[in-house]
Amino acid sequence: MAETTDNRYNYRSYDSLMNSPIRLAAMSLLAGTEEAEFTFIREKTGTTDGNLSRHLSKLEDEGLIAVEKRFVGKKPVTVQRITENGRQALKDYVANLESLIGTLKETT
Repeated sequence: MAETTDNRYNYRSYDSLMNSPIRLAAMSLLAGTEEAEFTFIREKTGTTDGNLSRHLSKLEDEGLIAVEKRFVGKKPVTVQRITENGRQALKDYVANLESLIGTLKETT
């Protein structure tokens, strides 16, 4: 078999941080809005507080989202927004998936 520089099959080409369904869902949601409250993301992704908190922390640690804690009246509110690095990482991840999925279309 001929050697190729086609990396779409190499698992290292895919950002393992984005491979989590919860993180991918949260990133996709944030890409479509300016910012979102934690409770909104939790409701949309269907996960628990603790689970979502761990996933969002990983995204924040990598600089893909920014987290801001503020008060609305006396109520604490946590708001997330996607960063430019996060937006680019999501675009790159989706492009890699589209390239991989394209092979399915080529064979059918």
